[in-house]
Amino acid sequence: MSPSFCSGRCTAALFLVISAVPIAYLISLELAVPSTHVFSYQSSGFFRECAKWDDVGRRFLVSFMDGGGVGEIVPKDSDDVLEEVTLVKDVDLAGNASLGIAIDHVRNRLLVAVADLLGNRYSALAAYDLSTWRRLFLAELSGQSKEKTFADDVAVDEQGNAYVTDAKASKIWKVDVNGKLVNTITSPLFTPPGWYNNLVALNGIVYHPDGFLIVIHTFSGYLYKIDLTNGDVSNQVSVIDVSGGTLRFGDGLELLSPTKIVVAGSSSTKLVESSDGWRTASVTGWFSSGMVHRVVSSATVKEGRVYLNHIVGFGSKKKHVLVEAVF
Repeated sequence: MSPSFCSGRCTAALFLVISAVPIAYLISLELAVPSTHVFSYQSSGFFRECAKWDDVGRRFLVSFMDGGGVGEIVPKDSDDVLEEVTLVKDVDLAGNASLGIAIDHVRNRLLVAVADLLGNRYSALAAYDLSTWRRLFLAELSGQSKEKTFADDVAVDEQGNAYVTDAKASKIWKVDVNGKLVNTITSPLFTPPGWYNNLVALNGIVYHPDGFLIVIHTFSGYLYKIDLTNGDVSNQVSVIDVSGGTLRFGDGLELLSPTKIVVAGSSSTKLVESSDGWRTASVTGWFSSGMVHRVVSSATVKEGRVYLNHIVGFGSKKKHVLVEAVF
């Protein structure tokens, strides 16, 4: 991934893509009525990278890709356009993007991946109390190294350890429950052959209750299983053999059950299932919102229904959408 590409989703690149699309086509896409349920909300920014449903707080939490921060959207009984309320805006992180988020209800906190969107010179993991929004810790991941990094997504295990993907340098940082960087998970498998396959590397990540991680490599479409229970984790990385369709350009992941995950992607979102503990898997369902100009980046589950976050907001009021995916 080149610095200007910024994990494939930097502001400049998005505007270039949008500006190349005929205005009439954009208008037709915006006017098209989705076939599934949609939550619409007005925002303070044009780019929202990740949305997760907080079933305890009865709200969606969203990350601010442009400028950093976290907001909430509280659904209503009606289908009126909702309002985004800013919850977090750290002055000392200004200029960095807030990207993947993970809700840790056991410890009443939100974990947020933070990265320098344009220069790839800073990566961190922030944790916030879900009640007071006090910052609990800020773990710097990039350190003093000159290596370019991009903290993209985060998952949390049962002990409170967090795992943050690096979409630039193809590795995973492990941060303990207190915010200490414990180690880094690396593997030759994280760098598939072909430079073009590594423009955007490790991205969406989920923790499986059986003690392993599932991670998507965006440009190659590889899906990895990382066993956390046996010794040197770097030696416990395997490629999941996926049949029935490609996962290329997959972004965010959401675990639906021990045997099902959703792979959110800009072209189409896939339902993937496994019956052998994620040694192999199959694509069993597809969904496209039709809003290709908005770019799907993450998935979440609200009361058994999957909703897809779209990065780009439109109009003077920066309207964003969370679209139900039905497979």
